[in-house]
Amino acid sequence: MNIATPYYETIQLIERLHRYFLDVLKLELDNKGIEDINNIQSMILYNIGNDDLTVGELTLRGYYLGSNVSYNVKKMVENEYLIQERSVHDKRSIRVKLSDKGIALRDMITEMFNRHESQLNGADLSHDELKELNDTMRLIERFWTSQTNYSGF
Repeated sequence: MNIATPYYETIQLIERLHRYFLDVLKLELDNKGIEDINNIQSMILYNIGNDDLTVGELTLRGYYLGSNVSYNVKKMVENEYLIQERSVHDKRSIRVKLSDKGIALRDMITEMFNRHESQLNGADLSHDELKELNDTMRLIERFWTSQTNYSGF
């Protein structure tokens, strides 16, 4: 017998919201006629922002469940969204940054975020409620982080 406790419901909502957001991003890419990058790759690109990062640093910055970051970076380099360069300090390390095409896509995603945020005003979800929700999610994150530090894992 599976009883949906508030804790379990929260886990399910987090998972579902993540999938819904990726669907929203995919729809945005489709509506703009962008076919050479997928939604996961777009979020990886967005998380690079204005920085110059290694793949390891990029992996730590975002959460790309079920995604091979190295493969996705390679595809984004091939499709000219990213520029890949050897590190000046460590020739074994490869750094990536946004190309002009990548910057244009990042700006499009930023515009989408801004548009969605303005639309939230009419969706009975206030700025303060979002801040409170974020505080609660950080508490859950902190709890889960403490659980993964458990030596039994």
